[in-house]
Amino acid sequence: MTTMHIALILFAVTYILMLIFQKYRPIIAIVSAAIFLITGMISPVAAFGNADNWNVLLMIAGTMGTVALTIKSKMPALLADILIEKTSTVKWATVVLALFAGIVSAFIDNVATVLMIAPIALAIAKKFNINPVKMIIAIAVSSNLQGAATLVGDTTSIMLGNAASMDFLDFFVFKGRPGIFFSVELGALVSALIILVIFRKDNDRITASERTKVEDYFPSAMLVLTVVLLIVASVFPEKPAITNGLICVVIMIIAVIRDCIKEKSWKACIDTFREIDYQTIILLFGLFIVVGGIEAQGVVKAIAEIFKKIGGGNVFLIYTIVVWMSVLFSAFIDNIPYVATMLPVMTSLGAAMDIDPTLLYFGLLTGATLGGNLTPIGASANIAGIGILRKEGYEVRNSDFLKIGIPFTLAAVIPAYIFIWIFYGV
Repeated sequence: MTTMHIALILFAVTYILMLIFQKYRPIIAIVSAAIFLITGMISPVAAFGNADNWNVLLMIAGTMGTVALTIKSKMPALLADILIEKTSTVKWATVVLALFAGIVSAFIDNVATVLMIAPIALAIAKKFNINPVKMIIAIAVSSNLQGAATLVGDTTSIMLGNAASMDFLDFFVFKGRPGIFFSVELGALVSALIILVIFRKDNDRITASERTKVEDYFPSAMLVLTVVLLIVASVFPEKPAITNGLICVVIMIIAVIRDCIKEKSWKACIDTFREIDYQTIILLFGLFIVVGGIEAQGVVKAIAEIFKKIGGGNVFLIYTIVVWMSVLFSAFIDNIPYVATMLPVMTSLGAAMDIDPTLLYFGLLTGATLGGNLTPIGASANIAGIGILRKEGYEVRNSDFLKIGIPFTLAAVIPAYIFIWIFYGV
């Protein structure tokens, strides 16, 4: 048995254990990474010296901290209230909230977006004595959709930016062509029509309630500054690999220190740092080492060759397999470990077929991000939305979710799938 076979078996066992024991995924990833290091299947330099990986981790941590302060300030809730004032019926309020959730989640974590906007939908439902299940589901799936729209929209977007050497502006225009942002927005537009059809009978009239009062505008300014500096950094191609990560972390630290001074308490700092999802960061840290290990042992290249054989060298067929396989897998498993594993496979597959891997990168992220809306367990935002409903005493059946999730997913994926092929197909 060669070291490649051992690496493949260890990787398969790691993945299976993460699927079975989802609560302990970070621990499983770290233990597997340690085995790869101890056995010499990856060198310490390769495991800990990859600046691109550190850039991803720093971006995630920094963005999460700044977003936590923005949520605390209640700015997103105020924006939602202003939008609701412009609507006249429950139908349009739901569409507006869903679209707003999508826009917010292009810059803020999907779960955080649902936690912010779902209470507004619940308040509307209680006021007009309607069942909020469909409304919350619509908000959750819309939130999950837009995660791939920008560099800071989701963990998987940050990983894509790292793999494809993409900066913030590259999500909008990449290599002289429309970026993945526009494919996501096209899917969002079509899926919004689906939501409109689903809620076409909910014509109860609504009246606006009192606006939420923003407690502090500084965190929102810091979040905007993060985006601006990431855009500025995009102009400089020859920059250190961890530049984006440092931008996100430094701005977070400034925002946290200022919050501590404002609150006159160190507890404010501690509370913000507690909001950072350390489990995801630890999981990714371990996965980066594991994936680096299987890559060093030739497993990634072997998987790419299998894809090439299945597709028979037909680029369109391989692209199609990547997109819809990702949709199917992401409907049942977390897309973070899946994308972390498959990105290097796409790189190797592009090299094996002598094509630009951008088509495969975008196809992977489109399928993996939007596919999570197919089932109630396919995305953290869906799980969070269902959790909120159950806490309020509402039963959420699988059929309730699937009636929205399936048409929404197809309406979002198909236009994006066609769009990406038109602009990046070879």
